[in-house]
Amino acid sequence: MSLAAMTDLSANSARNVVLALWRALARRDWADVKTYLCADCLYVDMPMPAISARGPDDIVTRLKLGLEPLADYQNHDGLLVSNGSDVMYEHSETRTFPTGEQGLLRFVSVHKVVDGKIALWKDYWDFNTLVSFAPPNHFEALAGGDTGWVFDATGLV
Repeated sequence: MSLAAMTDLSANSARNVVLALWRALARRDWADVKTYLCADCLYVDMPMPAISARGPDDIVTRLKLGLEPLADYQNHDGLLVSNGSDVMYEHSETRTFPTGEQGLLRFVSVHKVVDGKIALWKDYWDFNTLVSFAPPNHFEALAGGDTGWVFDATGLV
């Protein structure tokens, strides 16, 4: 097999892993989400790298804080670009809160896939957009949640 063919195969595999992760996340299937993350995967919300998470269990705990309480959560596909094991996914999420507030949050997510699992996941989004449509008590609830998962990735990204 040529190097170009191996690179294409690797890029397709990495893209498939990333898309499968996002399908599982859109269903809020937490057990399935974990299957796409390597044991020491680092998840970083780039607006707040000091409150990152490392490892499938802590990453899912972190994701649940923001997504589990929602009345509805939809991921909308966008541009997907890959370069071997590196995959960038431009997408958006519609978040609907139990109190009726709803908004669209745009993302660029950057993933590094190693041996068929995501080793690094960085989300780039605008915090002020979320603030503009989230109910006032949303951030209070986040602040009062379990923080045992917090990993400071500031110096790593």
